Amino acid sequence: MEARITLVTLCVDDLERAVQFYRDGLGFATEGIIGQQFPHGAAAFFDLDNGLRLGLWPRASLAHDSGLPVGPRSTTNFCLAHNVDSEEEVDEVMAQAALAGGTVVKRAQPTFWGGYGGYFQDPDGHLWEVAFNPELLPAD
Repeated sequence: MEARITLVTLCVDDLERAVQFYRDGLGFATEGIIGQQFPHGAAAFFDLDNGLRLGLWPRASLAHDSGLPVGPRSTTNFCLAHNVDSEEEVDEVMAQAALAGGTVVKRAQPTFWGGYGGYFQDPDGHLWEVAFNPELLPAD
């Protein structure tokens, strides 16, 4: 298997609310909800940088498709990270997420590793880290 990920899917309880958060609140581009004509098919996709896509899919649909029961949410099993170019940009993104309906769980502050960062959760509890890491600056 090649070490290549092309899609990260977040499972959500309310697809319309999740699309609104990512599209309207964070400004991620999407065609909106597609696949509604299929049972358990409704989903939304967002194009990210470097060919990566973010998918949103109802938790019940993943459970149905995988054959596993819907399990409890856990906010500490998985975290997405968004690296930015400055401490100021960290603060801007954190404020944008909060204004969009996200919950700031750790205000941005200096980190033990020499950077600056904080954490927010989307409306479904998915954890995002927003960080300025001088060693891992995003590509232009």
